[in-house]
Amino acid sequence: MLSFLCISTFFKGEAFLKACKASGNTVYLITKKSLENEPWPWESIDEVFYVDRDDNSPENLFNMAKGLAWLMRKKKIDRIVALDDFDVEKAAYLREEFRLPGMGQTTARYFRDKLAMRTKAAEAGIPVPAFCPLFNDEAIEHFAATVPAPWLVKPRAEASATGIKKIHSRDELWAVLEKLGDDRHRYLVEQFKPGDVFHADALTVDGKVVFCRVSQYLNTPFEVAHGGGIFRTHILPFGGAEDKALQKLNAQVMKGFGMRFSASHTEFIRCNDDGKYYFLETSSRVGGAHIADLVEASSGINLWAEWARLESAVAQGQSYELPPVRSDYTGIIISLSRFEKPDTSSFNDPEIVWRMNKKHHVGLLVRADRRERVLELLHLYADRIHHEFHASAPAPDKPTH
Repeated sequence: MLSFLCISTFFKGEAFLKACKASGNTVYLITKKSLENEPWPWESIDEVFYVDRDDNSPENLFNMAKGLAWLMRKKKIDRIVALDDFDVEKAAYLREEFRLPGMGQTTARYFRDKLAMRTKAAEAGIPVPAFCPLFNDEAIEHFAATVPAPWLVKPRAEASATGIKKIHSRDELWAVLEKLGDDRHRYLVEQFKPGDVFHADALTVDGKVVFCRVSQYLNTPFEVAHGGGIFRTHILPFGGAEDKALQKLNAQVMKGFGMRFSASHTEFIRCNDDGKYYFLETSSRVGGAHIADLVEASSGINLWAEWARLESAVAQGQSYELPPVRSDYTGIIISLSRFEKPDTSSFNDPEIVWRMNKKHHVGLLVRADRRERVLELLHLYADRIHHEFHASAPAPDKPTH
């Protein structure tokens, strides 16, 4: 029997914990004290340990290592798995400190640090928008003089569109950098390329992508976070030109970044100006915003559960086999609601296979034989939700864990 230490400072990954335990492992969980009353699958968790802080500061990582050292005096730990994006650094640090198998700190940065991602992608020949670190004034001036605005100033270590600022001129850029002060090096500047944004949600085993489903956002994450939009995404036509191109590009990213085994969520943009695909970012985790539900409704593959199964198989030196895969078209729509408990019973199309149950949120997932029907419903629902339920909130500058 192997022992898995799972880290999740956000309430997620229930299916991973269940599948990990069902595979015959001992399962330990590290989470925040403030999450102790969430409905974790307690029957699948052998023991839970709480932390008060979830940041990745050197001090906090050092203290986590001290706590794990104490724990390992009596308990054996074979693997460490980060279930949330913000915990990837914690897991990598602890693996390095205790010489445990899995992704170390250098590789983990390719799946966490937006500057490391872009540098590695460029080295691997994967197209990326023009970018510049914010270390050196002369390099920044050269970027501003040679790369047409607008630009995006992005935090290197946040998730989704958190903390991103759109910049339209050199003077505005320097004003933003001045405001960042001593934290400037924790950001990068990148050319803004308007276009369609896609995401590839995959499983990799022994360095090979064994499952990948490609989808397209109908509203980009940046638009949703900064424009108060409604989140929508849907599965692309199977075997179409877009699907094939992005499947290939995703495989290049996983290979170039040194991914060995994990779930991953990777985003690309097709630029309006030249029609080319560019890499935006990746992560060694299951995608958020209920994308796992979208993928499962389409394929029958629960990314959380299969990620746990493949981690367990690799740890035990066994081969991993992917279950049979379906190919249905699905789409999901999610919005903030001005009502605490919105009533969505008036949405009664037979294609609806899931409804969100969360305060001040509206969410529906649809499945159909034809992509056209999925798009028709998503457009219809977006209009209705906008008029009947929608509310918006300003994008946070920092994560709201």
